[in-house]
Amino acid sequence: MSSSDAKITEAELENDLGPRRVYSTSPSSPSRMPAFASVLAVIAILYFGKEVLLPLAIAVLLTFALAPISSRLRKLGMPRIPAVIVTVVIAFLVLVLFGLVVAGHVAEVAQNLPAYQGNIIAKIRSLQESGTDSGIVRRLTSVVESVGRELSNAEERPVAPGTASRLREPVLVEIFAPSRPIETLTSLIGPLLGPIASLGLIIVVVIFMLLEREELRDRFIRLVGYGDLHRTTEAIQEAGSRVARYLLMQLVVNCAYGVPLALGLWAVGIPNPALWGMLAIVLRFVPYIGPVIATVLPLFLAFAVDPGWSLVLWVGAIFLVLELTSNNVIEPWLYGSRTGLSPLAIIVAAIFWAWLWGPVGLVLSTPLTVCLAVLGRYVPQFEFLEVVFGSDPVLDPKERLYQRLLAGDPDEATDYAEEFLEEDYLEDYYGKVAIPALLLAEKDRRRGVLTPEQMEQVFGTAITLVSNLAEIAEEEEQEEEEEEEPKETEAAGRPSTPLKEGNGDESELPDGRGKTVFCVGGRGPLDDASAAMLAQILQVQGAEVVAARHSDIPNRRAMSLVPKQSNAIVVCFLNEDSARHATILVRRFKRIYPAIRVGAVLWVENQKERQPPALGEADFVATTLTSAAREALADAPPSLVTPARKIRTRRSSNKTGIAAARAEI
Repeated sequence: MSSSDAKITEAELENDLGPRRVYSTSPSSPSRMPAFASVLAVIAILYFGKEVLLPLAIAVLLTFALAPISSRLRKLGMPRIPAVIVTVVIAFLVLVLFGLVVAGHVAEVAQNLPAYQGNIIAKIRSLQESGTDSGIVRRLTSVVESVGRELSNAEERPVAPGTASRLREPVLVEIFAPSRPIETLTSLIGPLLGPIASLGLIIVVVIFMLLEREELRDRFIRLVGYGDLHRTTEAIQEAGSRVARYLLMQLVVNCAYGVPLALGLWAVGIPNPALWGMLAIVLRFVPYIGPVIATVLPLFLAFAVDPGWSLVLWVGAIFLVLELTSNNVIEPWLYGSRTGLSPLAIIVAAIFWAWLWGPVGLVLSTPLTVCLAVLGRYVPQFEFLEVVFGSDPVLDPKERLYQRLLAGDPDEATDYAEEFLEEDYLEDYYGKVAIPALLLAEKDRRRGVLTPEQMEQVFGTAITLVSNLAEIAEEEEQEEEEEEEPKETEAAGRPSTPLKEGNGDESELPDGRGKTVFCVGGRGPLDDASAAMLAQILQVQGAEVVAARHSDIPNRRAMSLVPKQSNAIVVCFLNEDSARHATILVRRFKRIYPAIRVGAVLWVENQKERQPPALGEADFVATTLTSAAREALADAPPSLVTPARKIRTRRSSNKTGIAAARAEI
């Protein structure tokens, strides 16, 4: 590829940069091995430093969650230190009170479990008796009983006389020791020292991080991103806002689920309903696994408490109603709880953090992964983290369509197009997605990586896509006709006044009814595909359109395909350097059809940065789909250009003249 082509490609890539990152990289991009080595080193540090890093991670996340509360208290006029202390004390008092209430209810349930043993055994027996001899329960029971008999027979086999003296039954020995109060107290307090110390460390760290939040932010910026303050500041703000929003909104969603759950369980008679509501609030912080556990425990208790099955059905109905309400009403309403992570990334992150830090890591998996995704968004070395974990599409719509065209998959390309057309029109789809996708294919052709077979496959897939969207084109054409009829009726009732220049609506294409347009590709199959897309847009406007391929031009077949009543002839080129070839084709059509407007389309993505070149005898030159359709349907008369005719002298006549001159001599 030439240097000019490389500059054009870089400029187009810069134009494509929108609010999100562009993930495609050039072949000269740096190696990813240092980044992967850094990731492995970080994983090793996290695993072996769990005892120290886990409390710090909890403290950081709590700081993100409590920072908005502390800031609000400071805005109300409270000094910094009292605001931080009040925030931390209230938060940890709520957590401690929550834990004490849950522990008390758990102890009560544990004491009442033996009373439910009879109901459980009775229900299991009823299930066994309700099954027939060919039932699954009966078969499982018989298998278990047969295995038990085999094991008991193996133990009761006779033993050889010589070994009878050596096989004796063990004697149970109990050792009694005098009670020692100090050792008993140590055994009770010892297991609690670790959690208490960790809790105290977390409280202290949270207090100091809230007090020195601005100082820590400045130090982090100086350490990591002093060379790019803007990017580092955005990363810190986004990480803090996304984590705080996730924790707050998830807490609201969980409370909106747990409180009605407790009330519903209390209404149907489940023991300790407050416990199950509080556990649901906590467990729903664990992605996917937590809600299942929160559902199974009350169902098992209903199975154990009630001798019948009505209570189990009532509890199941309560969970079904709450799940439907939470997923379809509450969560869409509180859409701020969206984390920006893909569902698969949340599951993988939950498995990873559970392996790394145990159950606490499972609870912290989503907030920590959010921080990693933000790191990948703003640090180029870790860009793969956002690609792996992020929920945003990693390919632009045009890149996705081009990939489907290369794969020869018109069905999936049609599905993507229909999703786009739910909100936009066909003109927008072809102009913003389809034509740019063909421009990507043209770039690959110019680089020599797109074979002729692949170009034909792209053309065939694109034509199939256009035909699949024909129904949508017909619907838009009917909508255009329905909109034009009231305008014509209204215009007939008042005197027509010419519009001032510049007052017309440039976003609307002119009416094409009663007009005929001939569209043809310029030099290759990709140009033919773009001509087919333009032809369909002109048909939506009501025009009669005839489309031809570039291969029809050399054998003069295209000349016979052009309808005599045509209003315009449009030749399409995806290569912006085809101005010379476009001039030749336009001149050829102008000589044969001087009374028809003839123009060329040199497709570009951004018309503002590139002005269309002048093509001599062309009546118009367009660079975008909208401008091409507007020029093709315009009422302007064609330019009458009389091309200079070359005088050709036949060789035979020259030879005759020379022979006559020689004879005279």
